[in-house]
Amino acid sequence: MISREAVTMIRAGSTSTNRKVKEPAREINVCRETDVVVVGGGPAGVGAAIASARSGARTILVERYGHLGGMASGGLVILIPHLSDGTKERQIAGICQEIISRLDESGGALHPRYEDLGSSDPRLVKKWQDYLFFVMGGRLRLSVLVDPEILKCVLNNMMEEAGVTLFLHSWSTRALVERNRIRGVVFESKSGRQAILSKVVIDATGDGDIFASAGAPFDGKLDPNARISRLALVFQIANVQTQRFSKFMREEHQRYADLMYELERLGGFSLILRSQREDVVWVNNYFPKWVPNYMKSFVTETAGKGQKTASLSALSFEDLTWVEVNARKGMLITYNFLKKKVPGFDKSFIMNVAPQIGTRGSRRLLGEYIVTENDLRSGTVHDDTIALCPPIDANVSQERPHMCIPYRSLLPRKVENLLVAGRSFSSDLVANDVLNIIPFCVAMGQAAGAAAAMAAKASINPGDIDIRTLQRNLIKQNVVLPPAIGAHAKTRK
Repeated sequence: MISREAVTMIRAGSTSTNRKVKEPAREINVCRETDVVVVGGGPAGVGAAIASARSGARTILVERYGHLGGMASGGLVILIPHLSDGTKERQIAGICQEIISRLDESGGALHPRYEDLGSSDPRLVKKWQDYLFFVMGGRLRLSVLVDPEILKCVLNNMMEEAGVTLFLHSWSTRALVERNRIRGVVFESKSGRQAILSKVVIDATGDGDIFASAGAPFDGKLDPNARISRLALVFQIANVQTQRFSKFMREEHQRYADLMYELERLGGFSLILRSQREDVVWVNNYFPKWVPNYMKSFVTETAGKGQKTASLSALSFEDLTWVEVNARKGMLITYNFLKKKVPGFDKSFIMNVAPQIGTRGSRRLLGEYIVTENDLRSGTVHDDTIALCPPIDANVSQERPHMCIPYRSLLPRKVENLLVAGRSFSSDLVANDVLNIIPFCVAMGQAAGAAAAMAAKASINPGDIDIRTLQRNLIKQNVVLPPAIGAHAKTRK
């Protein structure tokens, strides 16, 4: 593999010049004017666009790829986890639950029956315990495995039904700002550089590309040991004889472990669930019935090699390139090793590699409120809560309470007519590492979309909307909020 030191040397050579070129000023065609424009079609952007359009706002969604869903589809992160808290109740509902229900109708989702949630029945626990995050604390929780290709179709249909205008294959490059008020965005496509004017903009890029270009303050520091600091590339190996492989793991555990260590030494990616490793995050070796036999796969998430991940950045095209190139080298090493030495892989083949690189964290907004680790540990219920999230490591308890996301954490400082949804919401490192997963991002997006529609209709800044009205609207959209908030939302501020 290319060494990290070599990459550094290449960088030094490529950036040693201080020369600059001047881009000539030019007029940009305004291709559309709208009420709300959402930038980014991942989980947060999907929730935002649907909620905005359903709330009566003319809505455009700008997405750089040719599909929607982000990491949940193009990134092959096929797990939507942590939707319930170990009781019979679900905390993440709304648009996220609607997506799952539509996947159910198409045979594109696998999860426990809703009536079984919270059960500690040994038979049910045994049935689901091999699925990641389906059983925690000895009780059944709602997590969902999804078919990424059916998910793309479901999301397209939901956008069409809601009346969202899609701009796919369009990469938004910057915000249009006048006197700290955002007026719209500029995007690039095969049709050239164009602009969209909008009353409200929602930054759902994940990396905060829009709020950064608009001048909103943010924090870009990451902890190299945190989940969100790791880049990943998912690949699938198909036609694996899963029963044979599982039997080998169970009955020859030491031999299996020795093989995996050998694979790591060769520069490959071992199929061992060890979250403390930086080059191996998780492997799921049980796939739902709707996956045809030839697609039964082992999905390995990788981030380069060990210590190198500490200096990789989701905002550096050089680092993204390094991961793409070297993860594929590691994939070939892994595949050839497994096929030759591990039972169950002798007739396997590489099926595909995710078209989107896995990015988890970069810029974090410094908004009107910064969600902190203490908020999560104490279970702080904010007056402006717009999403209620179950604990991600065990069932709800005094030590592990529900977690609340306040509306203020979606509001940037210094820039008006802008909302932020998704993993770049205003939060400290620990809170972001916990709360930036797929379902929580959908919930943030739904709140941002509903709020943006309210602001656009009233021609006011999103920070000036009535929070009780927003909360009532979210409850009507089947969003679950804390009981105290639900009671308060019934009366005006």
